[in-house]
Amino acid sequence: GRTVRVEHAGITIAETQRAIRVLETAGPPCWYLPADDVRTDLLVPSGHRTFCEWKGTADHFDLEIDGRRTPRVAWSYAHPAPGYEAIAGYLAFYAGRVDACFVEGERVTPQPGRYYGGWITHEIVGPFKGEPGTEDW
Repeated sequence: GRTVRVEHAGITIAETQRAIRVLETAGPPCWYLPADDVRTDLLVPSGHRTFCEWKGTADHFDLEIDGRRTPRVAWSYAHPAPGYEAIAGYLAFYAGRVDACFVEGERVTPQPGRYYGGWITHEIVGPFKGEPGTEDW
């Protein structure tokens, strides 16, 4: 029921009160937003895929606004592994690859590291995977 918002280049890319908060090992939560509440017209498949041992294979998306492309800002699981069916087709955004992300009006801090997509708010306490020296956790 929390309001989750993603902004880039002066545009609200997504805003919803129907996000799903997913907790990951040694990381702050990732927020998965229903595609109906995302400007999917601005997302372009990047061709990049990653694999999560828990959720399965994710497809990544670039963001294109006025001919300017920002690479791999979001990912989605079209067919997540059993136990994660609720996020099928939802989109998650890397807070550090867009201009700003918010939870209930609070601007989030991106999870450290290039690989991780967690969103840190005042209620989330680390340490987090992605910080220097945590690659082997």
